Amino acid sequence: MKKVARSTIVVSTVIIGISAILLSNALAQRSSRGRGGEQSGSELEKPSVPKDDNERKILGILADIRATQSYRNVPPQDGRFLRITAESMNAKNVVEIGTSTGYSGIWFGMALQKTGGKLTTFEIDAQRAATARANFKRAGLADIITLVEGNAHDEIKKLKDTIDILFLDADKEGYIDYLDKLLPLVRPGGLVIAHNISPRMTDPKFMEAITTNPNLETIVRSGVGVTLKKR
Repeated sequence: MKKVARSTIVVSTVIIGISAILLSNALAQRSSRGRGGEQSGSELEKPSVPKDDNERKILGILADIRATQSYRNVPPQDGRFLRITAESMNAKNVVEIGTSTGYSGIWFGMALQKTGGKLTTFEIDAQRAATARANFKRAGLADIITLVEGNAHDEIKKLKDTIDILFLDADKEGYIDYLDKLLPLVRPGGLVIAHNISPRMTDPKFMEAITTNPNLETIVRSGVGVTLKKR
């Protein structure tokens, strides 16, 4: 059993490393041209290809949300990154701060269908929460996604379970509070993924916390911060 456990740790570590490389080299290349006028790596990407009818249905719903409810949702490439990361890590418990209309939550949900995991997502705006619930239901993900409506700064105090991935995409000045309260629940080898990380938007206290803690390893690419909680 010890050999199996060590093997699992090695595989998980490799997966996280691969995800970081993907984020660094592909996701970061969002402009249509790279250095010297050459095409960037993102030009090689193709739209998601559905594996089955379930994925086809969900991808169609994601496209509809993108077209009609894009309010403060992540871009498609970031949604795909969240799905790849969660599924490759075999994530069982994902926590999202900032549901919006459910776009990123559905990307997570596609992964959690495969891993047997769950997503708990927090949204303060009642109208967006209602829209997200409807989107989760029509995507067939309502049974694995729990939406908590209210002030996440207060509501997250109720969380007790170990977290595999913590995704922050809400009030930027609140990131440090979310980190302080939830980092103890993030498992060793788990990730904190933060959206909208830039010199203009990011709280310096949050950046200080994720880049100077010897227990954390952080990279930032194209507005997305990925922090590994070291084993």
